[in-house]
Amino acid sequence: MIDRFESQMRAMQMLSRAQEVTADNLANINTPGFKGSTLFYRLLSENKDGVQSQRTVPMQQTDFSQGELEHTGNQFDLGLNGDGFFMVGEDNENYLTRDGRFRLDNDGYLVNSSGAKVQGSSGDIHIPEYFKTADLYGNDSSLVIAKDGTIRINDQVHDKIRIVNVEDTSTLERRGNAYFSVSDQSMLHESESTEVMQGYYEKGNVLPLHEMVDMMRTMQMFESQQRAISSTDETLSASINSLGKF
Repeated sequence: MIDRFESQMRAMQMLSRAQEVTADNLANINTPGFKGSTLFYRLLSENKDGVQSQRTVPMQQTDFSQGELEHTGNQFDLGLNGDGFFMVGEDNENYLTRDGRFRLDNDGYLVNSSGAKVQGSSGDIHIPEYFKTADLYGNDSSLVIAKDGTIRINDQVHDKIRIVNVEDTSTLERRGNAYFSVSDQSMLHESESTEVMQGYYEKGNVLPLHEMVDMMRTMQMFESQQRAISSTDETLSASINSLGKF
């Protein structure tokens, strides 16, 4: 009877975890480049006091499927068509991201919304020439970013955005809503197939309807476990009362 309580409690804990993941996915529907998470369950064997047993453990994984590319017309918005990642530097650390909503800061560095500097062929992308070559009437310079990431200002090549692929995306660790990090730098390789789409950004790959269906299903299963625990408790109480009469 006690074992039944334990299994029901574990089931409720796993369902609670699943609900947290779904809630996080829904909260980031409008986060550019966001990659949703899913749960899968792994059966683990353990030996406790000489007794062999198995238990199911929830494991979280990130869905790296392509998100929809939204056209904005903004020359600093960049979307990735393929499996690659932008690399940005922040607080002396480099991170991978699919969020390509960039801008130029006052010093001419290409940065994201957090101020992290976008990495190019030789480090931080620094193109103050964009400001210097604006004409006397205040018109912007011509900035064109090719599909391979090459940056041209008024037809002059200035840098190339670094786009990297990861050998095994399951090794990536999520850092906030938009960043990922990799502990083994040898897993990174320059991407040759990912296309940079200027004037676009990648929307999150979360499907709201799918997440809402999952949330309702998880809630129903959670309520079912609650009723099962209540039933088990009533059965246990009845058994104890019956024993007490003897």
